[in-house]
Amino acid sequence: MQRAIRSAGRKGLMLSLLTALFSLPVHAAPPNIVMIVIDDAGFTDLGAYGSEINTPNIDSLAAAGVIFSNFHAGPTCAPSRAMLMTGVPSHRAGVATLDHLRPPEQASDPAYQGEIARDVPTLAEHLASAGYASYITGKWHLGHSPESLPSARGFDRTFILDASGADNWSQRTYLPQYAQADWFADGQRGSLPDDFYSSEFLVDKMIEFIDQTEAGQPFFSYIGFQAIHIPVQAPREYIERYNGVYDAGWEVQRELRHAAAIARGLIPAEAELGPVPEVLREWDDLSSQDRERSIRSMQINAGMLEAMDHHLGRLIAHLKETGAYDNSVFVVLSDNGPEHNNPTASAVFRLWLQLEGYSQDIDTLGERGSYASIGPEWAIAAGAGGSLFKFHSSEGGTRVPLIMSGPGIPTSGILHPFSFITDLTPTILDLTGTSALATGPQFTGRSLIDVLQGRAQDVYGPDDPVSLEASGQSAVFKGDFKLMRNLDQYGDGVWRLHNIVLDPGETRDLTADQPAMVAGMLQDYEEFSAQYGVLPMPPGYSGERMIAKAASQGIAEKYGTTLLLGALGIGIAVLLLGILLWVLFRTYRLRN
Repeated sequence: MQRAIRSAGRKGLMLSLLTALFSLPVHAAPPNIVMIVIDDAGFTDLGAYGSEINTPNIDSLAAAGVIFSNFHAGPTCAPSRAMLMTGVPSHRAGVATLDHLRPPEQASDPAYQGEIARDVPTLAEHLASAGYASYITGKWHLGHSPESLPSARGFDRTFILDASGADNWSQRTYLPQYAQADWFADGQRGSLPDDFYSSEFLVDKMIEFIDQTEAGQPFFSYIGFQAIHIPVQAPREYIERYNGVYDAGWEVQRELRHAAAIARGLIPAEAELGPVPEVLREWDDLSSQDRERSIRSMQINAGMLEAMDHHLGRLIAHLKETGAYDNSVFVVLSDNGPEHNNPTASAVFRLWLQLEGYSQDIDTLGERGSYASIGPEWAIAAGAGGSLFKFHSSEGGTRVPLIMSGPGIPTSGILHPFSFITDLTPTILDLTGTSALATGPQFTGRSLIDVLQGRAQDVYGPDDPVSLEASGQSAVFKGDFKLMRNLDQYGDGVWRLHNIVLDPGETRDLTADQPAMVAGMLQDYEEFSAQYGVLPMPPGYSGERMIAKAASQGIAEKYGTTLLLGALGIGIAVLLLGILLWVLFRTYRLRN
């Protein structure tokens, strides 16, 4: 009897051991990471966020994963990308602002060097320690010294643009302050093909790089699309898909986008549209010619985004064909809010366009050789969930789309907790099981992993401040609230408090109602500034004037001699004409 019991016990133990063995978690291969950074997309620019623009491939990623409704980036591109790539504030990363917005007083400061600091590892460097291959195509904008190019910062293959933007059809610059379009291939100056179109080329190159990955090796793929940064440009077939869509004007389109964001549950039903600066134009006041150009520009913008989505779809299809798709995490975001600058409104800039050979012909606007931008009125419509646009710390400039899907990310619809762009590096390290390099600073961003997987409701606690600053545009996020100030062009330097959960349009200033909260958040900002080296802006600083000055200097450096000779030629011609007229007049007098 006892022998039978012992025998049964041994069998039970063996069964238990076998059950335990087969119950152990199966460790899947580390996931690939595919990061897509859209340039200057507003909160409601994607179909999944309520847009009329056709983005089916991005929308399918959103349907398979999660959409963040309260994700924030910096108000300008390079600082945002530095935070995205490092998980620390832009000042600690060494990219506090754009080079052409940096006053001379800040030029020697470590926080304002315009390239990622040597002692701050990039996401690619962290992932390399776990055996990842890393590839990047498109906009880098984090330094083009040999030591600061992505080929020196953890990326194995690269084809990048180190500038704030460039032409989408050929290898030429888009602003007078750039002498050329700075494209680099694997650390060396690169050249573009004759049939170049940015979104198509960047995907082609990325597919080429991914196909070189060793069997079984995970990869990190980063595409910094030029869409939809100025100049907005797209193939005619994409532009014409939006014929008639924008004929009612920007006020109507803004209301439609706002209503769609509410209907999707991205912002509260009671949220109001943000205020519109008085200096902006009203649609009814435009001439028929101005309306035609404005409509066409917005069609180009929409077509450019749809074309980008189409080429992203080619990458997704390729990953499915090769079997890499099912083990790939996709991260889609914008670096800041929509671009409001309208450089063609400046006579000096139009002169530069003529000198460079850019066309303003309405019939070919958006196509090869042309130059277009949407301006502030359409930009404020693109960020309809908030107020204002790029270059400002308002919600329209900082609240942007974030979509994630893939292994470790359950399909769960919309996630509402506040999150910040520095959160993505620690999140990706958690999703890949990668330990951060011990040589770098501690992340200020927090991993989203617990929120993504349903173990937590919030990323930050109600008393955890998150601060940002770029050229004096500043904000402190804390709980449901944001304390912010904007300088020029659409700001006055006054700090204002808003509940951005209930009032993302920032229509109600709560500073008078919450003086203790304001004082506490100002203290948070001062501590942030002291810790990370935020410098004050000099008296009378104007980013708009700095950009205009840089443009004038660029034109003078490149075309000064040509313009001088042209002016001299005109002067001589006028003088000769004057002499001829004088001679004719004297001859006439003598004969009469």
